[in-house]
Amino acid sequence: MRYRMRKPRVELSVAERAELWSRWKQGQSAADIARGLQRPESSVHGMLQARGGIAPVPRRRNVRVLSLKDREEISRGLCAGTSVRRIAAALGRSPSTVSREVERNAGSEMYRATEADSRAWSQACRPKLCKLAVDLQLRYFVARKLSLQWSPEQIAGALKARFPNDPRMHVSHETIYRSLFIQARGVLKTELVKHLRFRRRKRRPNNADRTGLRRGGITDPVSIRKRPPEAEDRAIPGHWEGDLLTGSKNSHIATLVERSSRFTLLIKVEGKDTQNVVAAVAKKVRKLPVTLRRSLTWDRGNEMAQHKAFTVATDVRVYFCDPQSPWQRGTNENTNGLLRQYFPNGTELSQYSQAHLDKVAKRLNERPRKTLGFTTPADKLLSVLQ
Repeated sequence: MRYRMRKPRVELSVAERAELWSRWKQGQSAADIARGLQRPESSVHGMLQARGGIAPVPRRRNVRVLSLKDREEISRGLCAGTSVRRIAAALGRSPSTVSREVERNAGSEMYRATEADSRAWSQACRPKLCKLAVDLQLRYFVARKLSLQWSPEQIAGALKARFPNDPRMHVSHETIYRSLFIQARGVLKTELVKHLRFRRRKRRPNNADRTGLRRGGITDPVSIRKRPPEAEDRAIPGHWEGDLLTGSKNSHIATLVERSSRFTLLIKVEGKDTQNVVAAVAKKVRKLPVTLRRSLTWDRGNEMAQHKAFTVATDVRVYFCDPQSPWQRGTNENTNGLLRQYFPNGTELSQYSQAHLDKVAKRLNERPRKTLGFTTPADKLLSVLQ
């Protein structure tokens, strides 16, 4: 029987690792980095995966400890027969510091500066346990909220709001991300990554520009620039932003987001044609209190071509964004991104009932938002209606 010999593992040098992380931060792919370093792509992938795409913090030598230059002075002094006290005085150090340095590195006759410095550098590496590793209560709280699709930033904000006088129960969102991505920490289970909005297993620099898609024309559209000023400052509830969330097999869900509270409504539609969309959205809007029916901002999609019929049915005026300007409906765009956590790209949306959509909307509306001071959209809407 013939055995295939395993290829020796390729170790990256310190300089190569630094260049790897530098290229990764610039947005290069693992394949591009491997070609640039002239190293196997598997080595680059392994390095990135082990760290979850998060560059390690570079080690720095404490200014109080002996440097390589100090150790070279000690070595030269010992070779010249200079006493430990004189060597220490020349370095501005305590004689005991120099004495212990010499004793722990083979004594005055065998002392070598380079070997002593290398040994000190390797022994100085003492990994510190992260906060989630040492506090069971905090770790349980974080894991439970992650399973409810709360983002790390929402969890961090909720902890400060719930335990304002207990710093032990405070943790940064960055610590939560690192505990998920860097599995070597062994704190949070890797299965919790699937509950994040973007289910990546490693952090990726976002250097790509987002571009809008050209949409169809609308007959007699009313420009967003004519929208009431009260809709701009979000002071008065009842101004909504709307769009379609698209799935596979030409399936769609209509999404409405209230601008002041970020309260979300999900509406099942049978098709993308304007008759189905306008009828379904109008039916949902008519169930809202009159104080919550002020305006609706939509993009340039043909699904709202019958906007005049919608206004007649609901008494809600429709305003349209400029072409290729999705940022003018930023609240709705962001909400659609959050909804991808529940309806990933490629999902056939027609399979979901209105009851299921209401359940998802309820869960989203009960998640705290940073922009609301970590209160929930449901609580915010209730407060402005009272």
